[in-house]
Amino acid sequence: MQIADLHELRTPTDLTLSPDGSLAVYAVSRADLDADRYESELWLARTDGRTAPRRLTRGHRDSLPRLSPDGRWLAFLRAGDDAPPVPYVLPLDGGEPRRLADPPLGASALAWRPDSAALAFVARVPEPGRYGTDADGERSDAASPAKEPPRRIRDFRYRLDGIGFTLDRPQHVFVVDVDDDTERAPRQLTSGDRDHDAPAWHPDGERLAVVAARHDGAGDDVLSDVWVLSTEPGEPWRVTDTSMPVATPAWAPDGQTIVFRGPGHADPIARNSRIFSVPADGSRPPERLTDAERWDTANAAAAAAQPLLVTDDEVVTVALDRGSAPLMAFPRDGGSPRVLLGGDRVTHGYAMAGEVLVAVVAADVSAGEVVAVRDSEERVLSDVGGPLARTAALRPMTELSAQAPDRYPVHGWLVKPAGTGPFPVLLCIHGGPFAQYGYTLFDEAQVYAGAGYAVVLGNPRGSAGYGEAHGRAIVGDFGALDRDDLLALLDAALTDPDLDAERVGVLGGSYGGFMTSWLVGTTDRFAAAVSERAVNAWDSFLGASDIGWLFAPRYVSEDPAELRRQSPLALAEGVSTPTLLIHSEEDWRCPVEQAQRFYVALKRAGVVTELLLFPGEGHELSRSGLPSHRVARFEAILDWFDTHLRG
Repeated sequence: MQIADLHELRTPTDLTLSPDGSLAVYAVSRADLDADRYESELWLARTDGRTAPRRLTRGHRDSLPRLSPDGRWLAFLRAGDDAPPVPYVLPLDGGEPRRLADPPLGASALAWRPDSAALAFVARVPEPGRYGTDADGERSDAASPAKEPPRRIRDFRYRLDGIGFTLDRPQHVFVVDVDDDTERAPRQLTSGDRDHDAPAWHPDGERLAVVAARHDGAGDDVLSDVWVLSTEPGEPWRVTDTSMPVATPAWAPDGQTIVFRGPGHADPIARNSRIFSVPADGSRPPERLTDAERWDTANAAAAAAQPLLVTDDEVVTVALDRGSAPLMAFPRDGGSPRVLLGGDRVTHGYAMAGEVLVAVVAADVSAGEVVAVRDSEERVLSDVGGPLARTAALRPMTELSAQAPDRYPVHGWLVKPAGTGPFPVLLCIHGGPFAQYGYTLFDEAQVYAGAGYAVVLGNPRGSAGYGEAHGRAIVGDFGALDRDDLLALLDAALTDPDLDAERVGVLGGSYGGFMTSWLVGTTDRFAAAVSERAVNAWDSFLGASDIGWLFAPRYVSEDPAELRRQSPLALAEGVSTPTLLIHSEEDWRCPVEQAQRFYVALKRAGVVTELLLFPGEGHELSRSGLPSHRVARFEAILDWFDTHLRG
């Protein structure tokens, strides 16, 4: 795979299924390198596989398809070049898409009322006079952002990477009628200065469950609750006990119970995402349904965004498991789960209706295909990966295992180029750190392998998918046990005679960037390094990052000497490895000063170093940044390693 092949990489997402299980609709997204933008279209497939899928829409960016409960309508979001996503509806029996609402800052979280006559959605409501609105909250080009009034900030939670300031544009739930062609204004069901999200309809269509943080002090913690509100005017009532952050509520079929995700703790970092149930009247505390240590039900690609599908007896969702993400059915009585879709694969999306299950399933050389399971028979419905497979020779992942110095087992993979070695080697470190590499196509590993590098991928302690104790093992001492694990895995990979142990580089982003900076400060075994969007100095991260306030004193010490000891910045004078730093100017997760401070320290120490800054980008540059910027990033990384590992 070459950098230009990103043009052919297509990803299926946002799956929905008709009520009789006969039709599936999904979005297919890709980066258009020529137009320097992203495209997304909706496709329809018959789940019996008798006909080829057909394209339903040709919008610039169509996403989040949702088939109505009666099967007549398809709701979705449509965005333009400079326009945010807004809700549309398309009649499946023929006709043109019709816009349902035009919220100034866009919409998300579409949910059909059970009678198919109305649609709920979530939209941010800007403070009048901000974000391109006038004094009445309507769109206006009269004032530029630089001329807005100052923001008065009182809470820790006031901004978010990739979104910006949130305190003056809270999310609220709206409902709009869709049963005829009459244009009607959406009704706003929630209010106030706190976010409301994840609407889920009660089976009677008269109530919704939502997630919100409405308690005193909500701006200074991460706690939230499931609330129930009526479609008629009135105050919502709280169902949960404000003991943890919650997500993705779903009603049981009888309407008496609500199921949701949560970490089971007030401090969520490196906690498994568990499933809980609670009486809809809030009469009892939530009851945990999944094993707290074993199962993490946060989807590998979309965190906790995937739904919980609740039947009379089970809750269906994904679970992370040693690099895979099987689709599981967890009994509501707390018994042992069963696997619906397993193997060395990752489930990215899923839906069920009648006797049919559909899912988006990825593997090591596939970004995902839509599969249908009927009568225990699995059938592939799509050919989303066909263009890339016909263009590039994708390289498989080979499993690796190792032992750390304390005999702890370490798990990972090796992606080797075609041909015979010896190949230069790249140790690639994921972010999070509570995340996992796994069995899904990783464009970076494929591009590096296509350029002739062997790529080592690992899930050291701190990673997800191996139990909560594995994930929390590094809390309070970042860069110790995980460093041992990564080096042990690298040593195990280097026993392969096709790998050149004298030409080894290291790279990673976010927490992987921290580990890269830490490694070059604690060992000289790497010939070159690329540290991207990294934490390099904990002292300033705690105040400058959008989530930095969460870390002390829970995860890092507030003692200045200890903060310095765990910061790569303090090790800069001992670095000898040529190190490229990559950062985005609008990164609010790991702010750009983290790279700037480390760059100056490396320069002063005489280290061969460069700083590559991307304007207009945030923390997610490598995954969703401007396509031209993603290309420039790949070119810079390969140029750096070609110079220092091959030069």
